[in-house]
Amino acid sequence: MSAPMVVPRFFVKQRITVMVNRYEILAANPDGSEGQLLAFAEQKRMKLKEEVVFFADPSKNRRVFSFKARQRLDVSAEHDVYDEYGNVLGYFSKQFGASLLRSTWNLSAPGIDAVGQERRPVIAILRRLWDFIPYVGDVWVPFVFHFDFVDTATGATVMVSERKKAIRDRYDVTVPDPRLDFRVAASMAVALDALQSR
Repeated sequence: MSAPMVVPRFFVKQRITVMVNRYEILAANPDGSEGQLLAFAEQKRMKLKEEVVFFADPSKNRRVFSFKARQRLDVSAEHDVYDEYGNVLGYFSKQFGASLLRSTWNLSAPGIDAVGQERRPVIAILRRLWDFIPYVGDVWVPFVFHFDFVDTATGATVMVSERKKAIRDRYDVTVPDPRLDFRVAASMAVALDALQSR
């Protein structure tokens, strides 16, 4: 059974400002180029409970979906994904213990329980070592890391997020499983950037 909103491929582009992280969610055209804007997201920094709100466009006149942490400042907090009316569409959480060496996430939606991990364990370890080198960890380094989410029951691919080489963070997201609602997929894709260092 397909989800109410299905988008098999889209792009996530980050725009950094002083107090807010902004993300553009763009459709992928059949030729692989960037298409229309599907959502515009904002993450306000320094909030006790992580929250990212997705709007129909940069005017922010219409809130279309969001995700919010259930707990305050918890590295393994569960985040609920809401539609524009406040109904829960799914949730995700980081597996703190497993993520010490290789970032690992749980993702759930109707009919789906999936686990996502960094594709390359070596890159995962290098990223962690880089953060501990004095005077170097704060320097931008183009580690390109990808996440693969698989259904825990079948092992089938549910979602893939691939980071592209760019100064601004940019991700190519594919969702081969039609049961995964676009709003949950987009929330997870943004969280992989916005919450990755948590």
